[in-house]
Amino acid sequence: MEKLRLFITRERIAAKVSELGRRISEDFPGEPVILIGVLKGASIFLADLARQITVDATFDFISVSSYGNLMQHSGEVRLIKDVDQSLEDRNIILVEDIVDTGLTVNYLTNLLSARHPRRLKIATLLDKSCRRMVTVSIDYVGFAIPDQFVVGYGMDVAEHYRNLSDIFVLEPSFTAM
Repeated sequence: MEKLRLFITRERIAAKVSELGRRISEDFPGEPVILIGVLKGASIFLADLARQITVDATFDFISVSSYGNLMQHSGEVRLIKDVDQSLEDRNIILVEDIVDTGLTVNYLTNLLSARHPRRLKIATLLDKSCRRMVTVSIDYVGFAIPDQFVVGYGMDVAEHYRNLSDIFVLEPSFTAM
């Protein structure tokens, strides 16, 4: 049985997403950007972020598998769905829900860089740097968080809790035998 503990409220999330949208807009004045959301977790963050960006912004999605139904990174990243458009000479912002080990972002950065974008930036709502296995450079960070398993606002465990508007820490609850 699992227990949820409120971690980041929807109001704090909205304020941070607004700030990130303003920063992205300032960094790309008069230039269009393509937001590439990493499915499924980043979809809600991407939608909210896109509405806060004042420059021309479109989006696409990419899907990888690194967790499956596990709560731990498998150490292997596989491409499930690629983007649908050319990225050559375009401004790309890879949008992640959470960066922890860095393996997924590293894999995607290498994949997308090979497509010769004009600029490639990384945006993540949550940064769990204490779990890094590879060094990655993140341009836009919402919240730095400790090593806790979080759900809500698009993030899940075994496809549960994605629809929650706030972010919660998932705490296992144990019953006495």
